[in-house]
Amino acid sequence: MWGRVRPPTVRLSQLDRVRLRRVAVRYAGHGWDVTPGACLARHRFVCGRAGCPTTGCHPALEQWEQTATADPARVATWWRIRPHAILLATGRAFDVLEVPAYLGRYALEQARPRLYGAVSGQLRGPVAITPGGRWMFLVRSGEPLRPELDNSLYVVRHGPGSWIPAPPTRLPEGTVRWAVSPEESRWRLADPYCVQELLIEALEVVTPSLPAPLFPAHLPVPRRGF
Repeated sequence: MWGRVRPPTVRLSQLDRVRLRRVAVRYAGHGWDVTPGACLARHRFVCGRAGCPTTGCHPALEQWEQTATADPARVATWWRIRPHAILLATGRAFDVLEVPAYLGRYALEQARPRLYGAVSGQLRGPVAITPGGRWMFLVRSGEPLRPELDNSLYVVRHGPGSWIPAPPTRLPEGTVRWAVSPEESRWRLADPYCVQELLIEALEVVTPSLPAPLFPAHLPVPRRGF
């Protein structure tokens, strides 16, 4: 039965392309390296590269690591014709801690009351959510995963050589959105150690409503988490 379930059909308009370009340029203007992703066509992603077998969200350019840039003018040219997904290269301006919804929700709920204390600057940072239920915390780069998180199959640190889909990129299941927008955090990044502390706390006190294997795991390949 599950094998016959297909995502809804999605069509992107010219207005979508203009909006994606505007947001991609804004990310680049704040120093975040951007690369164009494959275009969503109905229920799959198409990059235009001959023989590419990947149907999930993935970079449109084969050498995306070398071409990802924070140059707004160059970024604007990529969205001049096609409604590319917006992908942000990680391990540069920031790393990303990607977790299931039950961990992400707890960490954010605990972080907000503490934003008014001494650690306010350390916990304040953007948080994105995929329609599949993955929460992505943008944190300062360079901090490895604590052992408690590194041993979990459902926690991924995205560093050099990886990427994330950024709002308002649309996936077959829906749109990637901000739980905490860059504007809300004033384009500051959270301290990775402090966020990991909250995630470890979440692992200890939160019991998921579904068995962990039923939670969406990693975003579509090819990506590497570190």
